[in-house]
Amino acid sequence: MDKQGKILIVDDEQMVTKTLNMLLGLEGFSYITSYNNPIEALDWLSSNEIDLIISDFYMPQMNGIDFLEKAKKLQKDTSTILLTGYADKENAIRAINEIGIFKYIEKPWDNDNLIINIKNALTQTRLKKELNEKIEQLELANKKLEDYSKNLEETVRQRTLELSKTNSKLNAIITNCADGIILFDNNLKITDVNEASVNLFGQNKKQLISKNFFELVVSEKKQFLKSDLSSKENIFLRNYHLINYKKDIKIPVEISIAPVVDEDKNFYVAVVRDVTYQKETERLRDDFIATLTHDLRTPLLATISGLDFILDKSLGEINEKQQNLFLAMKKSSEDMLGLVNALLEVYRYDSGKIFLCKTNFDFIKLTNECVNELNPLSKKANIELSIESEESELFVNADKNEIRRVLVNLIGNAVKHSQKSDRVDIRIKNKQKDLLVEVVDYGIGLSKEDCEKLFNRFSQGTNQKRSSSTGLGLYLSRQIIEAHNGKIFVESTLNKGSKFGFELKNSINDCKVSL
Repeated sequence: MDKQGKILIVDDEQMVTKTLNMLLGLEGFSYITSYNNPIEALDWLSSNEIDLIISDFYMPQMNGIDFLEKAKKLQKDTSTILLTGYADKENAIRAINEIGIFKYIEKPWDNDNLIINIKNALTQTRLKKELNEKIEQLELANKKLEDYSKNLEETVRQRTLELSKTNSKLNAIITNCADGIILFDNNLKITDVNEASVNLFGQNKKQLISKNFFELVVSEKKQFLKSDLSSKENIFLRNYHLINYKKDIKIPVEISIAPVVDEDKNFYVAVVRDVTYQKETERLRDDFIATLTHDLRTPLLATISGLDFILDKSLGEINEKQQNLFLAMKKSSEDMLGLVNALLEVYRYDSGKIFLCKTNFDFIKLTNECVNELNPLSKKANIELSIESEESELFVNADKNEIRRVLVNLIGNAVKHSQKSDRVDIRIKNKQKDLLVEVVDYGIGLSKEDCEKLFNRFSQGTNQKRSSSTGLGLYLSRQIIEAHNGKIFVESTLNKGSKFGFELKNSINDCKVSL
């Protein structure tokens, strides 16, 4: 229904219909149709829906009561108002009783009173239609309920059969699944396992029930705690091993944990996958890459040395064009050597063949050395490197050379990506013996999606094309910081800049002895 309603005016006098059209138009009614012949009006009503009919009583073709009676047969929910120039109460009572008109109004009418009655009549029509719709819906619902009641027993039987089949399929999947499926409670105690779990752990079901799940699966990097389940979100764990006591071996596994809520209490389902084959494949791949990159270093070094002989004119004079060509060849070879060295470092960390050599050193002094090393790059980009620290000296216990690598990488990246900015801030903070370092640039920034994958291998912040590098620098930095039991992070907003940083727990040492 139109918000203001659709109105039909029928009167044999054109002056009346025009007057009513003008009055209603001024009141904001937009859908008004008028006829001076009730027979024509009935013909129009047979194919058009209307909310209110205003009819004159005395018309030569048909009186108003007969007209409204026929109109009601066409549209039973439509409200009606009868107008007449004579105060004929008998006819008014007849119209109200016989055809149920909404209102009987004498001519000449009061405009304000007429408008109020029109609005009330439209409201009555709307309520009637809404009531009829609800009645139809109720009747339909009752019909469906009757049909459902008649077939309830059969429906229950069918549903029970379907549930039984589904349950059988689910049990078959769980029983025959190649991965271990383990249920445990909020206290990490195992409550149920499938057959694959029994084979993985080398213990029968009774032996596994009630044991602490995370005493059977372990990680060399981090012990899993009950508090890690507090987020109620899915958890995926890598670099874990389960202990098979029967075979006395440790099996590399990946674990997916999902919370399940039932009516009684919360519990968790863990899917444990044996990744021995994948780990062996990765090891062979990494060994191949390491061997290949190691073998590439010798010819690269030989090429660079040979180019140095040519450039220092030990083998004879060269012209300017030749010098530029050899310089470009040397730069390309040095970039390739840098990539080879980065790949070797990544392999060392991934394979666990890295050994940190921790010493006490002044971190402020190391940061200044890194800034001096990067000054040519920052001056070329017209960017000022600023070190912010409340202390002039800050001694930490860590691997100095590896931390230097991380600092150079983070500061160098900030300089490269500080477009439309003139500074990079390096903030160093002592947080109750924890070292917190933040490198802040004011460049192009990163999206949230890029930040989530930025520390992965070969990631370069792909959406914004932040770099044409190998994508190993931040991955290696993450490996170095995590090897120190620290964490590396990034916070960024597009077109506003980025903040890269790392935190080393309990690393600040009061012993001011540099080694």
